[in-house]
Amino acid sequence: MNAEVQFDLIITIVNKGTCKNIIKASKQAGAEGGTIIYGRGTGIREDKTFLGIPIEPEKEIVLTIVPQTNTEKIHAAIIEAGKLDQPGAGISFVVELKKVAGICHLCDPEIVIPK
Repeated sequence: MNAEVQFDLIITIVNKGTCKNIIKASKQAGAEGGTIIYGRGTGIREDKTFLGIPIEPEKEIVLTIVPQTNTEKIHAAIIEAGKLDQPGAGISFVVELKKVAGICHLCDPEIVIPK
């Protein structure tokens, strides 16, 4: 792997049913895809009930590994697509990755992945 290529992990947590917009926007901004994990929320806005029974809101967590040179553009697209500037819409943050394996095609331009 080329040690000069640095990667970030964009983590986005949104309400169930929202991740398709996130993935589409991130791909249009230059990401190659993402991983979706399902979870439950426990934030301050998640204390809803139905007939007195607490409802645990379902969440979608989108993990997107991107080269650091593309992070700002892709993260901005995710924020816009998920309307994350509005309260209760979700959260997105970036974590710098120290080591990455399994995405060699992003590290070495000589490797061609068939489409």
